Parts: sequence; C-alpha cells; structure tokens
Amino acid sequence: MKLSAKAEYACLAMIELAKRPAGDPPARIHEIADYHKIPERYLVQILLQLKGAGLVSSVRGSMGGYLLAKPADTIALSDILTAIDGPEAVFREREGPSARALASVWNRLREAEKTVLTGTSIAHLAADDAPAEWTI
Repeated sequence: MKLSAKAEYACLAMIELAKRPAGDPPARIHEIADYHKIPERYLVQILLQLKGAGLVSSVRGSMGGYLLAKPADTIALSDILTAIDGPEAVFREREGPSARALASVWNRLREAEKTVLTGTSIAHLAADDAPAEWTI
C-alpha cells in the first residue's frame, strides 16, 4: 500500500477533529496546520475534499472552522483514503500458473489491508493518541 502525503494529512486532520470534545468550537485550519506542520493552503484543499465526501462540515464566521460531519466511531480510515485518493486500483489479470499464484498473494494482501482500514475508526485513533491519565 502506498499512502500519499495528502491522504496522511487528511487522516491527521480527521484525528484532530475527533479529539475535540463535544460542544467545543469548530477547529480552525491554522490550528491543525500549525500542529501537524501541514501547509495551510494544502490543508484547505484537503478539508474541502473531505467536506465533499460528507466526512466534515464547515462553520462560517469569526468562530468558524471544521467539525466532523458524523460520529468519529462511524468514520473508518478507508472512508478518508477513498475520499482523498479515490477507490482502490484494479489490478490487471494475467495468464499462466505463476501469474495466478502471484495474483492470489496480491488478493490476500488487499483483503488484509481492507480489513484493517475498514476496521479502524477515527475514534479509535483519537483515543490511542490521548495522553494517558495516571493515578497515584
């Protein structure tokens, strides 16, 4: 699997949005861009793609910014990657026993990848990123 920088930035932005407590004001682009060292103009384009896919919503005005459009536990990594990079590539079929053997490996690899990406929600990643609370 090859992950584009754009897709990685989109995932980072979505995790940031998922970490915001309910009721917090929308996240401003410059906050996310500064924290993750993402060029602001590039992040704007990424967030517009995510908005077009129905994953984020925007709020206009002086207190505006971006919010998740649906609960974080319903947004899988595969949703983000598809929104940014499009559907997965289709591999061409080749003839012969060696080609079929190799194709079976590629198919198993794609299925494992799909299982991980669809089974990993942004809520899960945001929780993994949260600082541990220590009780003494």
